[in-house]
Amino acid sequence: MAASVVCTWIVAACMSASCQNPSLFSTSSRARKRRQLSTIEGFTSPCHRFSLPFFRSTNPRKLRPSGQVMAIAIQPSMEPVTKKKPPTQQRRVVVTGMGVETPIGNNPDQFYSNLLQGVSGISEIEAFDCSNYPTRIAGEIKNFSTDGWVAPKLSKRMDRFMLYMLTAGKKALADGGITQDKMDEIDKSRCGVLIGSAMGGMKVFNDAIEALRVSYRKMNPFCVPFATTNMGSAMLAMDLGWMGPNYSISTACATSNFCILNAANHIIRDEADMMLCGGSDAVIIPIGLGGFVACRALSERNSDPSKASRPWDSGRDGFVMGEGAGVLLLEELEHAKKRGAKIYAEFLGGSFTCDAYHMTEPHPQGTGVILCIEKALSQAGVPREDVNYINAHATSTPAGDLKEYHALLHCFGQNQELRVNSTKSMIGHLLGAAGAVEAVATIQAIRTGWIHPNINLENPDEGVDTRVLVGTKKERLDVKVALSNSFGFGGHNSSILFAPFQ
Repeated sequence: MAASVVCTWIVAACMSASCQNPSLFSTSSRARKRRQLSTIEGFTSPCHRFSLPFFRSTNPRKLRPSGQVMAIAIQPSMEPVTKKKPPTQQRRVVVTGMGVETPIGNNPDQFYSNLLQGVSGISEIEAFDCSNYPTRIAGEIKNFSTDGWVAPKLSKRMDRFMLYMLTAGKKALADGGITQDKMDEIDKSRCGVLIGSAMGGMKVFNDAIEALRVSYRKMNPFCVPFATTNMGSAMLAMDLGWMGPNYSISTACATSNFCILNAANHIIRDEADMMLCGGSDAVIIPIGLGGFVACRALSERNSDPSKASRPWDSGRDGFVMGEGAGVLLLEELEHAKKRGAKIYAEFLGGSFTCDAYHMTEPHPQGTGVILCIEKALSQAGVPREDVNYINAHATSTPAGDLKEYHALLHCFGQNQELRVNSTKSMIGHLLGAAGAVEAVATIQAIRTGWIHPNINLENPDEGVDTRVLVGTKKERLDVKVALSNSFGFGGHNSSILFAPFQ
């Protein structure tokens, strides 16, 4: 309020000075028009005297004409001096740990080994009776255990999306060599958690609704906090004592990439040294399956589940739901070196855009996707010819796969080394967790020099160049720069870039 009053007083003094001493200011017609403005914070004419009680002198003889006051106010010695900060080198971000919970593996090496072998995690749903649903298959995690990762009491109360998040997050820490001794050494005020979810605790909330049909007294007192998307990040931070940036982002199926890029930006801006980031979702429950069936988005290839998810194949009939979590441990390079961490890859940057077109359909010309990729390359300072591997969003939907494919050719069509695959052909679509799990697959491709196949690509769409798409067998590739895409309902687009650490 005081600053506002001071600004008003100075404006008034300037305008009063302009009336008493026109030589101080331009006499152009534009300037004269500006002086004719009326009513500025309590005075009606620029030539009217203006003062406030706490600016009045107790001695009237000491009052100065407003023109003199203005002469003092505009003296160069009174202007604030802005010191320019010396240029600093941008902090580099590296990946030092990974954790996953997926239908085909609960650690990065097992997960990627199965991807390279073309193992499908799509099968009949066992969690509940779905015999009356037109879709009865999913990428379901069959043998999940929280033993050694989450306290038994919490395991019974939490929604599965939180349990997947907590276990994957702690596994990423363990993979990064953050033992209890190391934990005691790091500055926890500079460590944060940014793990999101597209759907949140749907089962906890659904159970609460069912209980409410009987009585509110039957409701789980944890139903509200355990249903919110942010609570997984919060619970993990509480468990670790990490007091840095902590929140979640929910941008449908682009959630993980948004979280990863924002986590990296916290490190780049020197707000954190370490960030756990990624996504988690668990919606293979009646209301989750029913909701996507109602959208007519799911495959109905129930007789042959392992063949149901088939990106870019002409026989695809919709995506297959999956569940799980993926978490990366991002770290500032010098911080990682100091503690002797193993470095899997370097995070180069990324970008977000919005189609601003339709809730569920991609833009017909792929405008938002192209803009997102080009902005990501520009932000990271990466020439497009350096990108030779893309882990595509491709979900096995009739429209989405081709729109992304054409956008990729628009951006990278001149790159003869380009290879493109979709992890979803084997694990289905993990919704908000998809981007993080696919980031793990991308980093593993960089580490191993092998890229996984596109299984079920038997009859590619007309016009699709199979020399760009990886075939049904794994391939050798020396990855220079890798791009991972994730798009979500609402027109959310995201692209992130990784490269070998050098």
